[in-house]
This record gives sequence, C-alpha cells and structure tokens, in this order.
Amino acid sequence: MNVSRQPAAVPDDAGSGAARGPRARTRRLMLETATRLMQAGATPSVSDVAEAAEVSRATAYRYFPSQAALVQAVVDEGLGPILTWKSASADPERRVAELFDTAMPRIEAFEATFKAALKLSLDQWARRQAGTLDGEPAFTRGHRIDLLKDAIAPLKHRLPPREFKRLAQALSLIFGVEVLIVLKDIWGLDSRKMMSVAQWAAGALVRAAVMESMTGGGRSAPATAAE
Repeated sequence: MNVSRQPAAVPDDAGSGAARGPRARTRRLMLETATRLMQAGATPSVSDVAEAAEVSRATAYRYFPSQAALVQAVVDEGLGPILTWKSASADPERRVAELFDTAMPRIEAFEATFKAALKLSLDQWARRQAGTLDGEPAFTRGHRIDLLKDAIAPLKHRLPPREFKRLAQALSLIFGVEVLIVLKDIWGLDSRKMMSVAQWAAGALVRAAVMESMTGGGRSAPATAAE
C-alpha cells in the first residue's frame, strides 16, 4: 500500500465561522494539523499532533483521548459531504452512480489521509494478532455500509433481505480508498479510468442483483455470502 505525500486538502469548514470560541479553535487547529500530517503520509499519534500544533499534550488528550479517536475525526473531516449524501432518484443504479460521483473525487483528494487511516487499521490488526494491542481503543471503519445501503434503498422491498445485504457487501468491495489502491497503485490507471471501471462494476452489480431477483437465481446463493 503506497502511503505517499499528497497536497494538503483543506476541510470544507476550515476558516469559516464553524469554529467559535477557544475550545473550538483549539480542536480545529488540531484537526487541521493532523490532516496536514496525514496528507503528508504519516499516521500521527496524539502527541505528534500536539507537538506540531504547539499545544500541550494534556490539552491534546482532552480533545482526542486516543490515536483512534483522532484519526476517526480526521477521516470524518475528509469524508465531509459524503457523509450527508442524499439522492432524489428512485432508480437504484442511478443512486449508486450518484454516490460514486460524489464520493470518489473526495476520497481521491484525501487519498493520503484515508491510506494513513487504513494503515492504522492494519497495524492495530497485526498488534491484536500478536497480543500487543493491550487496551488501546480500536480504530473502526464502516461509513460505507450505511451509505451503500441508502444508495440501494429502493431495492429494499424488491430483494430478499439476504440478497439486499449481499449487494451492499459486493458494492463495498469497489467503494472507498481500496479502489484507489487496486486500480491506481496496482493497475496504474489515471483518475478518469479508475472512476470508469468503478462505475461500470457498480452498475453491473446492481443490474445483476435485480436480474437474479426477477429470475429467482439469487435464492440458491450460499448462506455464507451474507453472514
């Protein structure tokens, strides 16, 4: 996984009236500092951010009691408008395409940040396997689950629950920073081609799920696919 330096992307509300009062300004300073460090390819600790932001460690830990809490806040900042995405369309394939159109450019803009977050998740997994994670809070991921379920919501009453869940799971394989790792880093595609492949695959999955539900083909799928 290539976690390299990327031009700093500024969160949407940076410099706006969103941060008011000293506590809000301190938190904003820490988030902007952490974002800058992560866009440079680092996965900073709370102490790293405190030092770079020139605030005391005690103050930093009051806002972010763990590295996981800090990175989660930075990830949410990076996701920005993706988290509030909505569609007025009743066509599930169009809704999925709209979600990808909204999300993928944003994910690419904060690519280094999301790769650094993924690195933390993998590092914690390795330490958990080795029994060295101790009581450190786990960094959790999963925004894509609700987003994709919302995108295919018109199919909720057309597909059996197991098939609906399986479609959301399949779409999650081609949505997120992992798509950039596979299509850009491994295949060497540019942004336009990467987006084209992701959109094509997403549309194919939605159409296949609808077709299977109409023909009854999905009902013979192994139970483990959605469990």
